Amino acid sequence: MQKLVINGGKKLSGEVTIGGAKNSTVALIPAAILSDTPVVLDSVPQIRDVKNLRSILQDMNVSSSMEDDVLKIDPTQIHFAELPSGKVSSLRASYYFMGAMLGRFGKAVVGFPGGDDIGPRPIDQHIKGFEALGAHVENKHGQIIITTPNGGLKGAKIFLDMVSVGATINVILAAVKAKGTTVIENAAKEPEIIDLATFLNNMGAVIRGVGTETIRIEGVDSLRSNNAHTIIPDRIEAGTYLSLAAANGGGILVKNIISEHLDAFIAKLDEMGVNLDIGEDSIYVKEATNLKSVNIKTMPYPGFATDLQQPITPLLMQASGEAMVIDTIYPKRVKHITELNKMGANITSEDDLILVRGGAHLQGAEVSAEEIRAGACLMIAGLVADGQTVINNAENILRGYDQVVKKLRALSADVALVGTDDLI
Repeated sequence: MQKLVINGGKKLSGEVTIGGAKNSTVALIPAAILSDTPVVLDSVPQIRDVKNLRSILQDMNVSSSMEDDVLKIDPTQIHFAELPSGKVSSLRASYYFMGAMLGRFGKAVVGFPGGDDIGPRPIDQHIKGFEALGAHVENKHGQIIITTPNGGLKGAKIFLDMVSVGATINVILAAVKAKGTTVIENAAKEPEIIDLATFLNNMGAVIRGVGTETIRIEGVDSLRSNNAHTIIPDRIEAGTYLSLAAANGGGILVKNIISEHLDAFIAKLDEMGVNLDIGEDSIYVKEATNLKSVNIKTMPYPGFATDLQQPITPLLMQASGEAMVIDTIYPKRVKHITELNKMGANITSEDDLILVRGGAHLQGAEVSAEEIRAGACLMIAGLVADGQTVINNAENILRGYDQVVKKLRALSADVALVGTDDLI
């Protein structure tokens, strides 16, 4: 278990550059096995999830190498392998190998996916999509076994019962080489899905309508990579640093941002009274004073992202009055509350409603990061708080935040990671 030790209570300043999007990367790496040629990904974040996915690739005889933020993947010698629950259970995004292996081999055997425990996230919509394409799906001994008839997958019309990023991506991965036309209705619209489709289209796929609720896919026989793909900036990492800059900054420039991907988040910062100077690909956050409370309701994109409801909480704690947070995506995403209250916060949760009372004076404490975004929330709170904060299970933060210790130190933060890790 790793610990992040923070000596907080001082204003931070400087600049930070946002890395490539985690939520794109964890789909692009499985998607790479659909290619008949080597693949190069640029702006890959240096996070634990990448390391874990590369380990799964190795199990399929897919070699990979990473230098700085460039990841090279060679699937030309790939062979089919069952993906056991051990590695898969530690990383929820590993379920994208279901769609990718189905598209590549017409079959897949994958252990039940794991990842952060933030409430139920069923994969029934993924299975519905696979079955519509002609696959047979069964659950045996904790494994999902997917097979297809001799004719292979065939295009179909699929209406997702709920807007699901994971199901939308998985169906795309399975359908991109299926025979005929696949139409996904009620599809998710996240920028990371557009990023994936751009990557696949550049290899010869025919995917239209991404970013809308209807996606149309014409199956192709082969995908070949000819150019490096540059991953879009991580909007969740960007929002996290914007929250940090507003909560405890003395002037911080956040670089490599696509501000349009953060419209709902930026609108809440404006409503709170945060002074932002928005450039072409950067945002400068001035020192914030006299902040006002706001109410937040998470929604599917382009609404306020569920992954940002926890990172914005320390900022809400700096505002006057009471804020109300409703997470319609993952209502049980509340593991940060008990830990923040150990630091002097005044937050309660009841009936899927979170009440954040502003004006609390935070004091350093020993807390635990039970999942990625809760960890980011505690990290910001620790930088705001007086005294020392020790965050246990810091490896959860490292799963989703690129070179986080290095970036915080560049802002003059007094932080240290106890234990060794080759990502820092």
